[in-house]
Amino acid sequence: MNQTAWKVKVKTKFASYLPYENARRHLLRGSAVAGLLIVAACASEPQPPTQAMQEAEAAIATAEQARVADYASPELGEAREKLTAARAAISEKKMDVAQRLAEQSKVDAELALAKASVAKAGAVNDEMQKSTDTMELEMQRKTGAPK
Repeated sequence: MNQTAWKVKVKTKFASYLPYENARRHLLRGSAVAGLLIVAACASEPQPPTQAMQEAEAAIATAEQARVADYASPELGEAREKLTAARAAISEKKMDVAQRLAEQSKVDAELALAKASVAKAGAVNDEMQKSTDTMELEMQRKTGAPK
């Protein structure tokens, strides 16, 4: 029996195994397509962190409007520096670094705003304490009673 005749005989004898051979071919093709998709996804350019950048810019603008520089200038300066560094990272295509710097910039601006609020509240408290002390002195002077 020649080799071709033997293959035909085997294929007809084991015809029930042919679907598995087709499934194997489909699996190999699917694996190849999946591999190509993964390579294409890795090769694509990551997107810049626009939302984080916008949030950082908004936090800095809010802090500037609240005149934070009068009370928490170092923190606001750090927020601005980190935002500038995030922009540089975007231009260098380092999107993960840019994301982290933008988030840190936002947090620094919020910290500056919180510190300024505490400082303003402390100033108001001091002013109220001075007013209270002045009123007590006036009462003592008018009534002649000791403190």
